[in-house]
Amino acid sequence: MVRTFMSLAFVAMMLKLAMAANYTVGGPNGGWDATTNLQAWAAANNFLVGDSLIFQYGPSHDVIEVSKAGYDSCQVSSPLQSYSGGTTAITLSSPGKRYFTCATPGHCSGGMKLEIDTLATSTPPPASPLTPPPASTLFPPSSSSPPEVYNLSPSQSPEMTPTMSPSAPTTSPLASPTLSPVTTPSLKTPLSSSARKESLQSSLTMGISLVIVMVLLAI
Repeated sequence: MVRTFMSLAFVAMMLKLAMAANYTVGGPNGGWDATTNLQAWAAANNFLVGDSLIFQYGPSHDVIEVSKAGYDSCQVSSPLQSYSGGTTAITLSSPGKRYFTCATPGHCSGGMKLEIDTLATSTPPPASPLTPPPASTLFPPSSSSPPEVYNLSPSQSPEMTPTMSPSAPTTSPLASPTLSPVTTPSLKTPLSSSARKESLQSSLTMGISLVIVMVLLAI
């Protein structure tokens, strides 16, 4: 029993690690410095609960977490958290906004500040609804043909086969109408980065679920 719980705990930990993503702040072409457009970098990424921010910086910089008011006014004297050492990893453990800057004088006002909006879950882009084709395309009206008229000569006896002279070309009433092919519009919605991440997470979840089943069957 203990072995089963340990196996499930290990699988759950691996699942959590597989679903999380690490983001190097300012990367890949920049970093945690005053020359990188950190606001544009943050806007180009989608951050989910469990993801981590990796700050890499030189000796003249550090990382502090501040409140919204401290972020807007570049007030760095009362940080919520302070980090130093050249490399700092911060896990986004809950949804909401968090604010980071550098405590070195002049760096925050120079643009070295970062606002992160963490989402609870990723949301794929909505698919365009399908518009059904009109009923006239699926079922075209069938053309009605005039009834057939047969002329019976008075000189013919009842035993003789009547001579049938159709007055108009006949059309089989059982002929099936020709259905026009229905073209279904092709939906090609580009996948955003959050949708690609959700697809990868779903694949990893299925793989780890298979491992759980195999562990339980082996016990």
